[in-house]
Amino acid sequence: MSVDLDVVRKDLVTACGKVRKGKAADAGDGGAPVPALVASPGSTAEAAAVMRVAAGHDLAVVARGTGSRLWWGTPAARCDLVIDMSRMNAVTEHAHGDLVARVQAGARIGDVQAALARAGQEIALDVPGAASVGGVVASGLAGPRRLRYGTPRDLLIGITIVRADGTIAKSGGKVVKNVAGYDLGKLFAGSAGTLGLITEATFRLHPRPAARAFVTAGYAAVPAACDAVAAAANSPLVASAVELSRPGPGGPIRVGVLLEGSPDGVAARAARMAGLLGDGVVADAPPAWWPGAPQAGPGQTLIRVSFWVSALARVLDTVDAAAAQAGVSPLITGSAGAGVLYLRTPAEGLLGQPGAAGEAGGDPEWTADPGGTAGQAIPAAVAEFVAAVRAAVAGERGAVTVLAAPAAVRGELAARGGMNGTVPGLALMRAVKDQFDPGHRLSPGRFPESA
Repeated sequence: MSVDLDVVRKDLVTACGKVRKGKAADAGDGGAPVPALVASPGSTAEAAAVMRVAAGHDLAVVARGTGSRLWWGTPAARCDLVIDMSRMNAVTEHAHGDLVARVQAGARIGDVQAALARAGQEIALDVPGAASVGGVVASGLAGPRRLRYGTPRDLLIGITIVRADGTIAKSGGKVVKNVAGYDLGKLFAGSAGTLGLITEATFRLHPRPAARAFVTAGYAAVPAACDAVAAAANSPLVASAVELSRPGPGGPIRVGVLLEGSPDGVAARAARMAGLLGDGVVADAPPAWWPGAPQAGPGQTLIRVSFWVSALARVLDTVDAAAAQAGVSPLITGSAGAGVLYLRTPAEGLLGQPGAAGEAGGDPEWTADPGGTAGQAIPAAVAEFVAAVRAAVAGERGAVTVLAAPAAVRGELAARGGMNGTVPGLALMRAVKDQFDPGHRLSPGRFPESA
């Protein structure tokens, strides 16, 4: 930071009153620079004042909820100031009769769901309870129930944001059919903090289901599994989720279906769904392998593959072929019924087929690779795998995005299309970025720059 740090600190204290020096932990695990300062506003007005100070001193700003997905995508190349939203953690309004709630961005999803549950309602997002509302919206995070309820952008009916210059902007309102102003919610969903600071979000709510049932079945062959996914996703039995899990290329495929509703209705629908899947097993709790929202552990690369559901079999075959070519063995999970799969590959240690833990459920323990792909060759192998899947899926009009990867893998990907590959509408995205953040001070470097 080239400005006087003491002057900046005093200005920030005047703006919000809670400012501290940055620490190594504030940079997260993705290789982002350590911020000079961390400010914690307690209201939208304070957040706007902080943003005005940042603009006045030309500070690079990174917004943070819980920080669990700050390392997704490309880390910020510069970070002078982290705006920590944890003090803005309230449910500011709950109109239970209208099925609408307005929530501050720093609130944790688990706390919000607990408050809404007292009225028998919920935000229909099955994401980690520790995740912040703003972080979920900014990352576009969604779990298995995206098939029925959609992603955060589909449930948002209003949003309050602060622009790079400190201007407060709002769109939407407190009723589901409100269309006042530009739809900033859809614009900011998935924006990863590159367009502005989210301070509040208004969601359309749903009644909490009285009963749930999980119907699961296993398949040895890809065609049979894909037929089951298509049948479940298109069935009038109205599945809330149709998930797939495969411990590695060429391995057995598990398909799971979530049904929700009244106890009697769910029981009857589950019985019919079990027959539709062929020898399906019905349970009240999810199986051990049920994926949940996408996540990646240390040293892992997390890849999202989006496609038309009709192309599922070809996508699985593509992953098999690319894995064999690169010498990797990714864990395959995701919302197959919604046309989204997630591939996880290790970037350190040994590669090979997942061991017993992967077969039984949960995370796999990768065994030694008999082909010798290990050590420093792993990042290149993962990047080769991504490039091969990306090239093949493009022919299906699909998309492959690397959501999270260690620095070594990101380096290898730089010459193979980067984290995002070819981004449709990139010129328009750049124009929007220039309008909202002309100085490119918000999470600089995270915005996709590849053509």
